[in-house]
Amino acid sequence: MRRLAGLLVVPLLLLSTAACGSDDKGSDSASMKNGLPAITAGEKFGEKPTLAKGEGDPPKELKVNVISEGKGAVTKKGDALQVNYLGQAWDSDKPFDNSFDRGQPFDLTLGAGQVIKGWDQGLEGQKVGSRIEIGIPPELGYGAQGQGDIKPNATLVFVVDILKAVTIPKSATGTEVAQDNKDLPKVGTNTDGKQPSLTVPKTDPPTKLVSNYVLESKGEAVKATDTVVVNYVAALWKDGKVFDSTYTTGKPANFPLANLTLKGLKDGLVGKKIGSRVLIVAPPSEAFGNEEKQGIPKNSTLVFAVDILTKM
Repeated sequence: MRRLAGLLVVPLLLLSTAACGSDDKGSDSASMKNGLPAITAGEKFGEKPTLAKGEGDPPKELKVNVISEGKGAVTKKGDALQVNYLGQAWDSDKPFDNSFDRGQPFDLTLGAGQVIKGWDQGLEGQKVGSRIEIGIPPELGYGAQGQGDIKPNATLVFVVDILKAVTIPKSATGTEVAQDNKDLPKVGTNTDGKQPSLTVPKTDPPTKLVSNYVLESKGEAVKATDTVVVNYVAALWKDGKVFDSTYTTGKPANFPLANLTLKGLKDGLVGKKIGSRVLIVAPPSEAFGNEEKQGIPKNSTLVFAVDILTKM
């Protein structure tokens, strides 16, 4: 099944996973703090930090230092998190990635496998408003394959500020809106968290973008600058065949709308209310046009049923 994750422009780093690590311990030294490199500048929450180079043997198990503890809720699996971070290899004093310079926090769903396992494990159980330092062995990072500028079998060190955590509802809710246009797809109205039905009519597709409520909530309207957490099922108009669905993995998707490259999907979500279910029909001009992309035929009209679960 093709995945729409490829339609997002995202940071290089946090896109891959590896296997579990072992239980040995690393060593401390004068320039280390509890076995991890010292923060040499910008130690306060919200400041861009700099890290010393690691000394001695790196930890062989996940290691987490709480630099400063926040007063917010404790993070748990399934939460949508927003964080700032800086990442560095153990044997380097130069970061390979950081969100502070971009001026845009990073959004993820905790425990959903959207990030390396060291992040999913290290961020769980921490309080919102905390700054933590995480030492991640290769087995919980990028392992023997490496990633971009990250060398194979690299131990990674991150400083992470936990800005926000939001509990994700299992389903859209709200008032059912009549689906009385026989020339448009029909979407199920179940609110049990299971994939809604999506039935495409055997008629000619619309030539303009369609964005209609199926369930209309009382939430605030989505803005083009928001990051929304969604469940969706997507199909081709031509044959009604589903080509992507978050329900098959049981893991909602995070859509930073500013980075979403599928115009029809982005425009169809902007202005709709958080907590709603929306039918979106994107004609080729609002989708991929006359290009084949990710196995989707050229000149395809795309159909989406989207639950806008929450926003960051």
